[in-house]
Amino acid sequence: MSFFKNYSLIKGSTIMPSVKLACSAINITTIWIIVPQLCLCTVQATFGTTPNIKHIVIGRCFTYTTLVQPGLRYDCEEIWRQFEMAVVQQASCNVTEEHYFEMFNMMPQVWPCDRFLFWSKTKMLVHSYAAVFRHFWTLEDTLVGYLFNDLIWCGQEEDSDFDFNSCPVWSTCRTHPVYSLWKRGSQNFAEMACGNIMLLNGSIVNAFNRKSMFGSVELDSLNPQRVNYVNIKVVTNPEGPHIESCSQGSIMELIQILWSRGFRWTCTDSDPTLVILQCIQDLNQPSCQMLANSLLQQKDQTST
Repeated sequence: MSFFKNYSLIKGSTIMPSVKLACSAINITTIWIIVPQLCLCTVQATFGTTPNIKHIVIGRCFTYTTLVQPGLRYDCEEIWRQFEMAVVQQASCNVTEEHYFEMFNMMPQVWPCDRFLFWSKTKMLVHSYAAVFRHFWTLEDTLVGYLFNDLIWCGQEEDSDFDFNSCPVWSTCRTHPVYSLWKRGSQNFAEMACGNIMLLNGSIVNAFNRKSMFGSVELDSLNPQRVNYVNIKVVTNPEGPHIESCSQGSIMELIQILWSRGFRWTCTDSDPTLVILQCIQDLNQPSCQMLANSLLQQKDQTST
């Protein structure tokens, strides 16, 4: 999921202070959140619970507390037990955020300011960005995100075990066990945020969607008293199409919401670092070749 405009069309950042606060130095931080749009329709079946989910979750927990964040102490076995109690013997679409209350209580985390990275429809690019700038953190870098990333799960009322045969698509109901866990995790992550970057896919219509996890949960959970700036970076595929930008499409709706809530914000249509990260994936794109030529020219000018 790579996205970006032609490097030759790079625009400068637009900086807009809130009505009450004057413009000052920009604190660039990272915030990301993504979840498929809800479709409140007939429940559709998909793959069942991820095989060996217990071993995966507990194993990830020990890896996290031993290698990723070795200073933290969590009871991995008890976290699994609380997770299991929240899901098993429940109908597939009958698990709410409250069911995970005890599990989340066992895994509190606090991150320093200016390290939160939020994303929407740009998962692969965001994690490439976070890998380059290692001080940024996404939801997947928290313990709950690390444990359950890319997993599927659901229970069954008539059995005291997970359903390994078939689970409904998790975007089909608001009380799906997967959706409920990520909704609570996303809300907690956004409430902690102070200073942020958001990456949006400008190659599609409605890059900002009020029904997405970011639009419906995380955005409302951000606190303008804690966040210095919301730094929006609109990204599009190098090959296009270039549908949305800081000055058109749904991004304008996002900016209006931020302004009405008192946030200070910046918006950039093309960030050179993100362009380079995308071009690494496909150097044959015409826009990437233009970028390479431009960088070579700059190098020649510097050396002369």
